Amino acid sequence: MKRRAWLTLSAVLVGGGGIITYAVASPSDGPSDAGRAKRPVKVYDLTLKSPASGKRELPRTETEQFSMLGVSWTDAEKRLQGTAQVRTRSIGTGEWSGWQDLEANVDPLEDPEAREEARGATEPIWVGPSDGVQVQVVHKDGSTSALPKGLEVSLVDPGVVTKAETQAEPVAYEPAAFAAETSPAATGSPSDSASPSASPSESVPPSESVSPSASASTSTSASATASPSPTVPTAPPSTVPKPSIVSRAGWGANESMSPDPSNYNAGVKTVFVHHTVDSNSYSCADSAALVRGIYAYHVNTNHWNDIGYNFFVDKCGTIFEGRKGGVDLPVTGAHTYGWNSQSAGIAVLGTYTDAGVSTAAQTAVARLAAWKLGQYGIDPSGSTQMTAPVILIDPEKPDTPDNRVVLTNYFGAKYFAGQQYTFKAVSGHRDGYNTQCPGNSLYAQLPAIRTMASGPVQGLKVTSVSGATASGTTYYTKGAITAKWSTTTPGSLIKRFELLVDGKVAATASGTATSAAATLALGNHTVAVRAVHQSGKAVTTTAQNFVAETTAPTFSTTPNLALATGTVSTTSVPVSLRWKAADNAALQSVKQLVPTATTFGPTTTSVARTAKPGTATTWSMAAYDVAGNSRTASAAYTPVILQETSAVRSGSWTSRSSTSYLGGKSYSSGSKGASLTWTFTGRSASWVVSRASTSGQAYVYVDGVKVSTVDLKSSTVKYRQAIWTKTWSGSAKHTVKIVVVGTSGRPTITTDGLVYIK
Repeated sequence: MKRRAWLTLSAVLVGGGGIITYAVASPSDGPSDAGRAKRPVKVYDLTLKSPASGKRELPRTETEQFSMLGVSWTDAEKRLQGTAQVRTRSIGTGEWSGWQDLEANVDPLEDPEAREEARGATEPIWVGPSDGVQVQVVHKDGSTSALPKGLEVSLVDPGVVTKAETQAEPVAYEPAAFAAETSPAATGSPSDSASPSASPSESVPPSESVSPSASASTSTSASATASPSPTVPTAPPSTVPKPSIVSRAGWGANESMSPDPSNYNAGVKTVFVHHTVDSNSYSCADSAALVRGIYAYHVNTNHWNDIGYNFFVDKCGTIFEGRKGGVDLPVTGAHTYGWNSQSAGIAVLGTYTDAGVSTAAQTAVARLAAWKLGQYGIDPSGSTQMTAPVILIDPEKPDTPDNRVVLTNYFGAKYFAGQQYTFKAVSGHRDGYNTQCPGNSLYAQLPAIRTMASGPVQGLKVTSVSGATASGTTYYTKGAITAKWSTTTPGSLIKRFELLVDGKVAATASGTATSAAATLALGNHTVAVRAVHQSGKAVTTTAQNFVAETTAPTFSTTPNLALATGTVSTTSVPVSLRWKAADNAALQSVKQLVPTATTFGPTTTSVARTAKPGTATTWSMAAYDVAGNSRTASAAYTPVILQETSAVRSGSWTSRSSTSYLGGKSYSSGSKGASLTWTFTGRSASWVVSRASTSGQAYVYVDGVKVSTVDLKSSTVKYRQAIWTKTWSGSAKHTVKIVVVGTSGRPTITTDGLVYIK
């Protein structure tokens, strides 16, 4: 196999003052891939040169199209003591970005052979379609101390790949400059990124036993489950459903880049969650391109044998297969130093130090973690025990306590080789290694992700019930009800909902449903909603009392019209509308339907209204119970005005004229004992008078019996006043007689007639 020795076209332009700046080489002047409908993934490895002394300018260099980049160096065991920074030019706008830092705190390598072949590297960063780049390294302490040898910037063009292309012949990865073909012994150039075969990034430590895959065929989709064999484990079933996963073929993996066989763990005890430290502004339509870019970067820049993570999740919740070997198998990844042989790694595309991941991404991580851990009977909300591996500081020396790596995590916890330690089943990268990954915000979301993955369903509550109405703590219905609910757990993590009537399942709905219907038999019942998480854990709402009944309310008093006190005119008479309704269960309301529409509470039994005299009017009411049953009652009434001239007179009366009187006329008398008598057939009557401060008093007789003494005195003058009323239970013939009392000092009364209802 040949290696490529990269020839650089440009030199360093700037340096000094605590900042060492590197200018990258321009790519070749060959035909550009920009604008092609389909194009393969390309990685341009550009060698960086030390700056000339005294120069301080920061050169900007045009390149071929790329969308992702990172900085690497020769020795994977060397750390970059500084911050690598880049800025890029957008193809779309032609504008240069601001400086962006590259995360250089990448996990070291465990396997001695991998350390010899692999390169140290920053995490790659997604910058979107670009055609220009500038790079510099800023020392943390402001010094100009030596930097790792063989510094390069890798520009990754993820290309546009079709399924046919993923199954085609291996794609040649050309550099931005040109390459000279040499034998492996001809040069020690650190730029081996175009080699189609790279050593494993992370083998299993000696203390951990794994077996390589028996086949590394590139013609078979890596997402398919490998057939059981002595070296390939059988995929165990999971306790929860498998989420949809985009296969390697689906995102355009070129399998010829990673021909090495897959390694497998004995199982998965922990899922480590990562972020990829890319931009969060990517479009989800570019997610596959991001994964292709990371794949190319891990293989061609880091010199790993495959992509490091087992799975990727984008911000829209799409899950992508990562390292090959079968998504349902315990493939050994390269993501969490020291713990890869006992875990699986899920990387969320983006950076989540300051901003948390979307609900869709949280849900996808939860579903994926639950499924993968469910293959091994592990509760995602629980804890597991893992054994710290034996990693030798110097592989050439014997295995002694002093020659063993002591792992340290972000919180300062130390893990000594061979000892067991407790981890959350869903942990962050920082729990196993000293890194900020997966970012403070995503790390803070892990408890919620564990709960989503493990169950039970959170936040279950009944939001409403249609077909039933609550009265106090009880719902009333005719029988058919629909219960609606909500949860804070996403529906994709819920197996089903059950509508329980009297503790038994009356209806079943899918995990994404928000309602279910049932018909209750007549009588008393309890109703609740049960949510079953995909893990099988169930939670049930508090049971509510229901009464199913179909008996309509009754009117013990049908709409009844009675005359009322107030001002009378030839077009309007004050009346009182009265009724009385009841229900065997719970009366909800009574509605006046005509002549006006009004709704009243269950305890209201009367309302003041006006009626037009001389016209028959129908008064219709409807009573409703809480269950929705109803009954209607109606009655028609006609108010009639009897002028004073229609009364039988005795004694002395004087006729008066004024537009203020009913009909323009009235009778007045101050003669003691003078009387007026009206005879009518009706059910209610009212006497109409004029009132003033000098008005006197009168006796009222009904059917020959004195029933009242009425004083007409008023501090203000009032005309056409219904001052006295009388109502009977039914319509009958009656007489109403008024007699002048002859009150001392104010004997006079003025009468304007009588109104009755027939």
